[in-house]
Amino acid sequence: METTGMDFLRKHWFDVGAGVGLVVSLWVYKELDHLTTYQLIMWVSLLSLFAHQVEEYRLVGTFPGMVNKVMYQSAMPDRYPLNTNTSLYVNALVGWVSYFLAAWLAERAIWLGIATILVSLGNTVAHAFVFNVKGRTFYNAGMATSWLLFGPISYYFFMLISQHHLVTCTDYLIGVPAGILLNVVGIVKLIDWLKDPNTNYIFPQRCLLPEDRKPL
Repeated sequence: METTGMDFLRKHWFDVGAGVGLVVSLWVYKELDHLTTYQLIMWVSLLSLFAHQVEEYRLVGTFPGMVNKVMYQSAMPDRYPLNTNTSLYVNALVGWVSYFLAAWLAERAIWLGIATILVSLGNTVAHAFVFNVKGRTFYNAGMATSWLLFGPISYYFFMLISQHHLVTCTDYLIGVPAGILLNVVGIVKLIDWLKDPNTNYIFPQRCLLPEDRKPL
């Protein structure tokens, strides 16, 4: 039997993320003088993830419907193949945990920083080009934060670790494959593994593209 807590998270994990992001922002501001530049960029990277998810699922909110309809040509864009259960696991379990650990471990695991930044770059490419080309649009939910946050943060990250010689060949040898795994397994394959046309984990109408919403 599903717990009330899990049901709440499936419907509101992005709202929870916004709240966590606010707390993290206050903590970063408080600790600003004690953080290295690398640590700061990784905490800001985590905050950019929260902002990106809020744009996708709350402020604009149409990301689930866009992915299902545009990328998978689904006849059930409110639940297949991406559903609320999958979005929870992809975004909260994979996304929050990996980005948080990259910030918390900081210079002790630059390879993880590389991996998460590659996820940000993957999102930037997908939102700026792939989704717009396939959907024949000029904007999609998540594109603004990709351009304004993910892109600049990724650029500054690689410039920082290169100019200050923070990165080693080992970091790249581990970080690049890990980033590919996070993008492919942590996002694409999870959607495939958890897809179910008969699922009860259905997105609300506001998460669909306007043309796919049922009239009230």
